[in-house]
Amino acid sequence: MSDIGLAEIPVDEDERPLPPPVTKPARNALLDGPILRTLLWLAWPNVLALSAGTCVVIAETSYIGRLGVESLAAMALVFPTVILTMTMSGGAMGGGVASSIARALGAGDIERASTLAAHALLIGVKFGVVFMLGMEIFGPRLLELLGGRGNVLAQAIAYSQIFFGGAVLPWLMNTMAGVLRGTGNMKLPSTMILSSAVWQIILGGTLGLGLGPVPQFGMRGVAAGSLIAYSISITVMGWYLFSGRARVKPKLRGLRIQWAMFIDILKVGAVSCLSPLQSVLTISIFTHMLAQFGTAILAGYGIGARLEFMLTSVSFAVGIASVPMVGMAVGAERIARARRIAWTAGVVCFVTLGVIGTLIAIFPDLWVNLFTTDADVRLASHQYLSTAAPMYAFIGLAMSMYFSSQGAAKVLGPVLAQTARLIFIACGSWWLSTHEATAQNFFALAAASMGVLGLLSCTSVVLTRWGKPASIGKVQPALS
Repeated sequence: MSDIGLAEIPVDEDERPLPPPVTKPARNALLDGPILRTLLWLAWPNVLALSAGTCVVIAETSYIGRLGVESLAAMALVFPTVILTMTMSGGAMGGGVASSIARALGAGDIERASTLAAHALLIGVKFGVVFMLGMEIFGPRLLELLGGRGNVLAQAIAYSQIFFGGAVLPWLMNTMAGVLRGTGNMKLPSTMILSSAVWQIILGGTLGLGLGPVPQFGMRGVAAGSLIAYSISITVMGWYLFSGRARVKPKLRGLRIQWAMFIDILKVGAVSCLSPLQSVLTISIFTHMLAQFGTAILAGYGIGARLEFMLTSVSFAVGIASVPMVGMAVGAERIARARRIAWTAGVVCFVTLGVIGTLIAIFPDLWVNLFTTDADVRLASHQYLSTAAPMYAFIGLAMSMYFSSQGAAKVLGPVLAQTARLIFIACGSWWLSTHEATAQNFFALAAASMGVLGLLSCTSVVLTRWGKPASIGKVQPALS
């Protein structure tokens, strides 16, 4: 307005100049929009994408089954390491990336957000290389320690060599998705995950089974199909990011390494990686203890665990949507709004999973009939679901607190809550094993551990002070 003369300013009847019109800043739905509506608007694409991921697991199980029982056993052997890779790169480190980007944008520092995006890609590549070298060197021994023998071990190693030989690809894909989610763009990453799921099913089945003119590559083909699908998603998201269509554009050309950027991402992402590690260890301990009761009990628990896995996809979708909302609010120093977002996401997850879990507990056959007709397995499934399913509400609550804390860059509390659950399961399992407990007692232990996790996660958020991190602000001097 400094170049406008007095003569150009409208005057009233008394010839007194009127003040210049005030231009309102552009409205940001993540910072100013209604919390619940914005949260659900961001979450629904994630729900569709993660549902597609469940379809991939079902489809892979189907066509790997056509390769034989040994192939199914091999996939079961290598599956935990694959899931660990995807959860670490997606929910843990991906959440750390989204958090750092969102906090920078909330503070109005687009330059910093773009620099963070470039450093995030470097982190993704480096972690992918670490996973590649670790599994290529130590993978065969690890799979053997997990119980792999003979042809089952050989097929598991074949899958592992191909999948982890390209471990950089899932890390890079989920890092790019984290950058986009940090800007509030949920649709493109979710669309890419959805399309990746479709391509995984098509390519994995074609290469694994040898459909049409394509020769049968077995487990190696299934792994290769996944990597090709990831490459397609990387190509699309990379084009979108580097073409300048996103709110941030990673600056790789002439990039000067800034350790403050790595720290801003890793202080959330690296700590968050402890959560999936502890989760896998908790499940492993519990599964090992249930194995003593026989195949039917273990299979019944597995059916219930599948429901838990499916429902946590819903809480993941809502939780990951809260990361940019909380991050931008914290970056803009609107702490009260950040906490309202966290509690809103918590209530949505708690109620949704609680209602579905309670419904299944009352009518377990709605779920059990999808998997088995064996009377013993059905009985075990009914026992587990009637005991544990209503407590899935606390799993949803814990996940929402975990992701909201990522957005605030204060994730240590929810991670320690996961540690407490691990200790609770370990100590409880030991005590039960020394007191001639039944399988039902172990099911009750699992249900109680969910309550412990949810309540401690909430407590950690209440007791942790959220505020503008010291790292938000001007870009730190670079290291030559």
